[in-house]
Amino acid sequence: MTNIAIDNLKVAVVHDWLPLIGGAERVLEQILRIFPNADVYTLFNFLTPAQVSSLGIKNVTTSYLNKLPGVKKYYRHLLPFCPQAIEDFDLYNYDLIISSSHAVAKGIITGAHQTHVSYVHSPARYAWDMMHPYLAQSGMKTGAKGFLAKYLLSRFRIWDYRTANGVDHYLANSNFIKKRIWKVYRREAEVIHPCVDIDRFVYTPSKKDFYLTASRMVPYKRMDLIAQAFAEMPDKKLIIIGDGPEMEKIKAIAEGKSNITLMGYQETSVLRQYMQDAKAFVFAAEEDFGIVPVEAQACGTPVIAYGAGGALETVINGQTGYYFKEQTAQSIIEAIKNFESDIQSIKPEACRAQAEKFSSDIFKKNFIEQVSIAIQKQRG
Repeated sequence: MTNIAIDNLKVAVVHDWLPLIGGAERVLEQILRIFPNADVYTLFNFLTPAQVSSLGIKNVTTSYLNKLPGVKKYYRHLLPFCPQAIEDFDLYNYDLIISSSHAVAKGIITGAHQTHVSYVHSPARYAWDMMHPYLAQSGMKTGAKGFLAKYLLSRFRIWDYRTANGVDHYLANSNFIKKRIWKVYRREAEVIHPCVDIDRFVYTPSKKDFYLTASRMVPYKRMDLIAQAFAEMPDKKLIIIGDGPEMEKIKAIAEGKSNITLMGYQETSVLRQYMQDAKAFVFAAEEDFGIVPVEAQACGTPVIAYGAGGALETVINGQTGYYFKEQTAQSIIEAIKNFESDIQSIKPEACRAQAEKFSSDIFKKNFIEQVSIAIQKQRG
């Protein structure tokens, strides 16, 4: 299968939802650079027209759920309705369907005449291996709410496992997620790491005296632990960029702490500038891959990360950053102390070189190759 043949295919890209531009949306952007004429289908779209255009989206179709009044405030609570909504998309006339999935996108209905390639950011964490931590953090471990949540998640797992067979070819964003795909679906996956548009992140060897963290403020990102760690280190400055359900919790921790600055959601250009200037970027999630630490390293900025998940594939301990062993504030404090005592051994140029291993050119080459293999297999 040649690239010309791929270019001639009618392509649909299915993405779970578009609440804001994060790591998954950056992957979507790269997929659309490969297939610029693809139609995009998504359950929810809360982006501005300018943001939609910046991702390379030319034509986007949303689900009926997107029309619910004020849905932006509660769309995360509509998970029980998402499987039916994703199946409601009619993609019969497409040759190639690419799902960009961390929840339900891979469950799209396809036919025998079509090739379905699923790029999996993760099987839904809150339904599978991280269900109990999620329920505990959300206060739904016990009681009537807990019973209902567990029942709905059990139903979701049945649907999620069944629809795994509708995928012809799995791609995982890390070796960590490859193992999760096998554990949950018993399907093999090829690993294609997400990429960073290196040209967007200016290498800056000189740094200022502050630490940075940036993320969607959802429970598993553990932004609260980072804030708590710096609340106990008043001599070290932390800037927090991001917004989400955990914002009030983070505000409560940071209240009265002059060394912690909450900036809320910021445009990419602002975040990029802080990344370039930061002494180090702090990352506390057990992430599937974690594209933001790679972006930080592209700026020549070291990363202090929880030593699990995708960070083990993107950050080199002792060379481009430091791991902390536990998701606790104390473990973060110890890692920062280790980093500062050995800061001369962490070279900005080493951070940049590490980030260049995840370039868009490498992503494009590998993605086209895997799509070609999938089509050849499907067509026999």
